[in-house]
Amino acid sequence: MNKVGLYFGTFNPIHVGHLIIANHMVENSDLDEIWMVVTPHNPFKNKSSLLGNHHRYELVYKATEKYPKIKASDIEFKLPQPNYTAHTLAHISDQFKNKEFCLIMGEDNLKSFHKWKNFETILEHHQLYVYPRVSEELLETSLDQHPKIHKVEAPIIQISSTMIRKGIKEGKNIQPMLTKEVWNYIDEMNFYRK
Repeated sequence: MNKVGLYFGTFNPIHVGHLIIANHMVENSDLDEIWMVVTPHNPFKNKSSLLGNHHRYELVYKATEKYPKIKASDIEFKLPQPNYTAHTLAHISDQFKNKEFCLIMGEDNLKSFHKWKNFETILEHHQLYVYPRVSEELLETSLDQHPKIHKVEAPIIQISSTMIRKGIKEGKNIQPMLTKEVWNYIDEMNFYRK
């Protein structure tokens, strides 16, 4: 059975940090591939800096095109809002019966994982692959020793999409933080400038 890691994010925009983590996870674990799941714009949140779903998907698609084990996914665009990871996992597992789906998350998200909707059900049916994040405090959670949670030693990336959007708005050169294809699309479409 093909083991797929689901890496959820708004990817606004996707940057080299996301790719480094995804690539590291797929190359240094038993995952066969990674799907970068673009989370849709939440209709209840007014976030003017968030690019439309189609554009963010296009950026992820362009960024991952050269990586055969990493794919862009718009699976959540077709699901009812608001999106809950538990619902997405149930839907996707039903749709692709020949694949085993796992969750990829940063250590910071693991801390609040017990507050997620149906988190016990998620853990019952899916494995979690956790990558380290810089954190103020030592992360001790009741889930640290859970048999379905795998901590993967991955590079700690201190690049954020917020930093990139701010840099573009201020006219700074942020190109080293993006793939060429992503930068060209953002530049051509004039995104994040105002």
